[in-house]
Amino acid sequence: MSSPPSPSPTRWFKALRRTRLGEPCLRTYPLECVELLRRARIAFQAGRTLKEGFRLAQLEAVVRMLEEHECDFVDALGRDLHKPRFETVVFELITVKNEALHAISNLKKWMEPQSVEKNLSTCLDECLVTNEPLGVVFIMATWCCPVQMCLVPLVGAIAAGNCALISPSENTVHTAELLHRLIPFYLDNECFHVILAGISDLPEIVELKFDHVFFTGNREEGSRIAVAAARTFTPITLVLGGKNPCYVDQHCDIATTVQRIAWARFHNGGQSLMAPSYILCHTDVKARLVQALKCCLMQFYGPDPRESRSFGRMVNLETFNRTRELLWRSGKVVVGGQVTEAEKYIAPTVLTEVAESDPIMQQEVFGPVLPILTVNDVDEAIAFINKQEKPLCVYAYSTNNKVISRLMSETSSGSFCSNDCIFQSLMVALPFGGVGACGMGSFHGRYSFDTFSHRKACLLRGTRFECVTYLRYPPYEDRNLSLMTWACTLSQKSQGWCQIM
Repeated sequence: MSSPPSPSPTRWFKALRRTRLGEPCLRTYPLECVELLRRARIAFQAGRTLKEGFRLAQLEAVVRMLEEHECDFVDALGRDLHKPRFETVVFELITVKNEALHAISNLKKWMEPQSVEKNLSTCLDECLVTNEPLGVVFIMATWCCPVQMCLVPLVGAIAAGNCALISPSENTVHTAELLHRLIPFYLDNECFHVILAGISDLPEIVELKFDHVFFTGNREEGSRIAVAAARTFTPITLVLGGKNPCYVDQHCDIATTVQRIAWARFHNGGQSLMAPSYILCHTDVKARLVQALKCCLMQFYGPDPRESRSFGRMVNLETFNRTRELLWRSGKVVVGGQVTEAEKYIAPTVLTEVAESDPIMQQEVFGPVLPILTVNDVDEAIAFINKQEKPLCVYAYSTNNKVISRLMSETSSGSFCSNDCIFQSLMVALPFGGVGACGMGSFHGRYSFDTFSHRKACLLRGTRFECVTYLRYPPYEDRNLSLMTWACTLSQKSQGWCQIM
């Protein structure tokens, strides 16, 4: 199978030059989206996305785009979030490439119809489940992982054979503009479109009627998107933020535990849907935990994290001010607490003496602040977690497998990870998504393919068994009913083989 040609040098240079000079991209208004949606529908109805070869070519183009423009993505995310190159390459670009390569390797198998169990009346027929693309889907990405949350769902949409409109977050303007300029040079121009829209415009765009809507972001915005989708009976996947608890048992490796929690909480300037939101630590380990966190943050970011090239910044002043306000009104600062408004900088901060009623425990926090609460045992930790809304992630650190098992089985969350954080949300073999207030649906790997597919039941029948199936026809007689009842009695013993309907 031949790949589509790379962009011509002239077109590629113009795209790169415009990106680096930071020329403004025009905002895409809802009326313009009507035309883009119409073009995508025409392309889909023409069967453009159905062939395996087309899907593979588009997935390979995504990989090529990320490889050929790695430096541009590093630059854009550096401008938007002061994101270190390491974090951009590993947790944005490589994550997306892994998804695309996994889809390329498995696409043929995913597209094959699946046979299902037959019964007596269908033993000479074919019973299949086929995967049918939904149509034109709309993907809206959050700003905290703008490349990953845009392109990982897009990989699933492409693999499943859909057309798509993609809306990067307006908060990460340089990354959004880069995607807006590059995607037309790599992906099919009729099937895939990037729009630049504000969060206030998205509900109106959703009401244009798509075949599926995929949204990542906070609960308030997610609820508005869900209401708009409901008006047109559009199926939706929501991955929403919340409060992700992290239990630290008295039986754990404190040094390793602290390193993993600190990295998860403070990478990307503390702006992550999947980061631990607060620690529930056993009373016996609180003092050691706090001291270890102080040492760990010194090791990670040096005596002044503001000077560290490994520490990010708040995405905008609104997020900065909100996080600062929550920080000042909650608990006691034992590490960090310094802020610089001009740089949208908040130091990695640890809070103790935090009450459940404090503002920082009542709202989502997208910032480098880690509250610590104490509990007396695992029972109290489980009770505390279960009092709250179901979280996107639950984390537990312990060397006691029974403690881990209890946290996993006695709490409900979108995902669970023991003795580490976030990595369960990056694996192509595991579904990632919300439950309850933190969302619905899931994605990654085969689960993304399924999210953007309709699993269609197909029964391909012949006419050779009419001597049995005639029993269902009128006029209804007691003799026929007795035979049907007898067959159903047998089917209960033989798992359906004798059903004759």
